[in-house]
Amino acid sequence: MTRAELTAWAEESLSQAGVEETRAKAELLLISAEGVTSRVLYMHPDADVSAEVERTFRQWVERAVRHEPVRYITGRAEFFGLEFAVDRRVLIPRPETELLVDEALGFGLDAQQAVIADIGTGSGCIAVTLARQLPGARVYACDASAGALQVARANAERHGVESRITFLQGHLLEPLPEPMDLLVSNPPYVSTAELAALPREIREYEPTQALHGGEDGLDVVREILAEAPRRLRPGGGAILEIGAAQGPAALEIARGHFPGGSTELRQDYAGLDRIVIARPPRG
Repeated sequence: MTRAELTAWAEESLSQAGVEETRAKAELLLISAEGVTSRVLYMHPDADVSAEVERTFRQWVERAVRHEPVRYITGRAEFFGLEFAVDRRVLIPRPETELLVDEALGFGLDAQQAVIADIGTGSGCIAVTLARQLPGARVYACDASAGALQVARANAERHGVESRITFLQGHLLEPLPEPMDLLVSNPPYVSTAELAALPREIREYEPTQALHGGEDGLDVVREILAEAPRRLRPGGGAILEIGAAQGPAALEIARGHFPGGSTELRQDYAGLDRIVIARPPRG
């Protein structure tokens, strides 16, 4: 069959199963199965596909029909211009989390001496990206999940920064052996009600422990911000991703644990609250 014929078949199969964004998912699966670029797909839609590629593609589409995320099927996800390995042990990186990296890079760290901790590292996308962007920094990547740390370590090796990242298993900030210049985290922040309403692709496949943040979604945010002031060097700070409706509540929590310090919100590309930043008072 040709690329166009297979793409059309996949679109129809996915549509009948109630999967959204059928065209984009069909094309991504075919591109990944064939090992070509989207440009090749668009320029040569009538090219025949080998029997081996067609077999793999059909198997992948059957998985997508069951609402398995395409990124888990292909085993790859893009983040900050880098490719990361992902599987069901870790969350799939989202574009919104790139804002967390942007804020960390703009925090004013000493690029040659900074010590950074990524709390709940998951795939390691934040820790690895910061290690690449700040070649002199030392980075700690913490997670309660041994499986997630295996994925993160593999991604660090893939991008050549494993020697500058220390992987620690444990609960949130507990494993950290020294004070930090910067704490960053994309913590679980989905509320109980929101969790039940998530799309099947997320609810049934991505790790619940990396999503669910308690009744109001802010349990882990509270815990990190409560502990953060004792874990920071002078001049340090904490940067956390939050849910779009959690800005005022997260800001109040930050102010409560950083009295006299600096607390602020940052918005995502849609103008929604997405990042809370907290610094202790100077001195």
